[in-house]
Amino acid sequence: MPAELTSFVGRTRLLANLKRHLSDENTNLVTVTGIGGVGKSRTVLRLAHQVRGQFEDGVWFADLARLQDAGMVKNTIASALGVADQSARGESESLSEWVANRNMLLILDTCEHLIEGCAELIDELLQANPNLKVLATSRQSLHLPYEHVVPVPPLAVPGEDPHENMFTNESVQLFAARSGAVVPDFVLDEHNIGSVAELCRRLDGIPLAIELAAVRLRALSVEQILGLLTDRFSLLAGASRTALPRHQTLRAAIGWSHELCEPAERLLWARLSVFAGDFELDAARFVCSDDRLPAEDITDLVTGLVEKSILLIRSDHAGVRYKLIDTLAEYGEEWLEKLGESQRLRHKHLAYYLSLARRSEDAWSGPRQIYWFVRMRQEHDNVRLALEHALRTPGESRMALELLSSLWFMWICCGFVREGRVYLERALRANPEPSKERCKALWVLSYVRSAQGDSVGALEAAEKRSSEAVLVGDSRAVILASKMQGTAALLQGDLQKASALLGMAIEFNTGNKELNPGLLPAIVELSIVLTTQGELYEAESLLVDVLQVCKERGELWVSSYAYWALSMPLLASNRLDRALESAQEGLRIKRHFHDTVGSMMVLETMARIMVGLNQPDRAARVLGALHQNWRAAGLPMLGAPFLTSEHERAVKECQKTLGEEAYRRAFDAGTKLDLDEATNLALDDLDAGPAPV
Repeated sequence: MPAELTSFVGRTRLLANLKRHLSDENTNLVTVTGIGGVGKSRTVLRLAHQVRGQFEDGVWFADLARLQDAGMVKNTIASALGVADQSARGESESLSEWVANRNMLLILDTCEHLIEGCAELIDELLQANPNLKVLATSRQSLHLPYEHVVPVPPLAVPGEDPHENMFTNESVQLFAARSGAVVPDFVLDEHNIGSVAELCRRLDGIPLAIELAAVRLRALSVEQILGLLTDRFSLLAGASRTALPRHQTLRAAIGWSHELCEPAERLLWARLSVFAGDFELDAARFVCSDDRLPAEDITDLVTGLVEKSILLIRSDHAGVRYKLIDTLAEYGEEWLEKLGESQRLRHKHLAYYLSLARRSEDAWSGPRQIYWFVRMRQEHDNVRLALEHALRTPGESRMALELLSSLWFMWICCGFVREGRVYLERALRANPEPSKERCKALWVLSYVRSAQGDSVGALEAAEKRSSEAVLVGDSRAVILASKMQGTAALLQGDLQKASALLGMAIEFNTGNKELNPGLLPAIVELSIVLTTQGELYEAESLLVDVLQVCKERGELWVSSYAYWALSMPLLASNRLDRALESAQEGLRIKRHFHDTVGSMMVLETMARIMVGLNQPDRAARVLGALHQNWRAAGLPMLGAPFLTSEHERAVKECQKTLGEEAYRRAFDAGTKLDLDEATNLALDDLDAGPAPV
């Protein structure tokens, strides 16, 4: 076997997985796949040195990388095995005889350009010795029925695991090891760790790219390399002179994979570069198909790109998604520009995500709400890319308004409030003329601002929507404007105005099928007004009806707020156990969503309930957690008087019951809790893990 000339970094789990496959008596062939430069050969060589003692007749390594003639595969392997048969027998016969009855591992490195010859030979050798173990590396599988395929992903990059120390990250450690070999006095420390981590992220954790970047330290600093990385293919050249030509530059490594693809696969690779992050097969069919690539062929072509390690595949409970890592996407994007298809494909990409946004909006308030929450969070990168294209392309900014407005729930319910506001304000500036699309966007902007506690900004957007709705004759827009004006009044503490505006919105919305964002949120907010005014029975009756409708329709988002709002009249009427149950149910539902602000609003009410239930220590810890988490989330209690007054009351009652010193200890302990931990405390679920989503 070749010697290990460089240190080996990371891959602990991958090596353990490969060893498990090799030790399985039912596994004879393991093919290690992955894109060029991902470290297949180096990983297999490390494994070979680790397991060589387990094979009585040795581990044998055949490097096929420089072989061009498929007819020479058997001869090359025979040479690697030291088989010196000079008879007239066929090479297959002599090889089969040599491996028969041997306890050995045969490694065939770099098979992708000789797939048929390698597969044929492996099949013959395994028939001669069913106990033979074969380990192959290839950018695509060998397509043998008994083959076990183990993909080699890029190295983990900083930030993928939020709990990981950047200094121990695999990519960072590889860069540090190779940099130390190039520049002996290079030291990874707190001054350069941020730049190194960002460099590794930008290089997608591809070992070859990281090693080529380390070579550049001979002439450049880490910061300079990072600044010049715009064209990573031209920058990352200069590997060892003894390296294979396809490993001397990153472009050559990717180009080798490109040459292995069929023409249709290359075209699809280029077109898939318009996606950001990962994508579903339906998206690829819609965006990438035309007369040259029929939609019915896309599935097989995607499968081919997966097998050639161009596309990464991820499968979970939400479905199957595919991804071109940034380095491969950039290569494909260059080809797309050369083909002159960039603008057309980006428009189709925008059209697809606008269509998806409309579908998701129509289905949001139904039984698949959790599905759409997960789905649209997954599509966040692609939505952002589509918005950027629409806002920068003449004639398409109206589509940006439509996309933003249809995804109102994404900004409000999926944790992207601040981003939604930025995009909405940009899109409204780009579309200054009154229109129905602009009216809807103004409503969403009012909603987003109210979710940030910006009641003045929310009221401004709602009033502008109302006046423009009259100009364009959109009566529906006027009703929703009234609702948002009522929400702003509630946040400002003007209960009389809030009651009148919300009541009007409810009255005119009753015959409309659109329950959310129209009717139901207005009823929940009106119930809060009624509770604050002391009309507890009326508030409770409204909320019971809302919860019944939510149950019938499968609407969870609004029901989480309805359960919270119901806990308020129950608390005010001293039905504390029921109040706690209702608030806890609302909080449990919120754990399915990324509703940071909503969860903290529920916890504010729960602190009051805990005080009433003689749990002041627990209440004080929740208040401490809220103090810390509100600071991170934005304006505490949204600045709403009905929340701030309840908060101050809970604090005073806790201090009175516990005493100042005991309260401070419990409060300080609470400040160390993140929102998940505070939620577990409030739910009596102290051993629970993080939220489901």
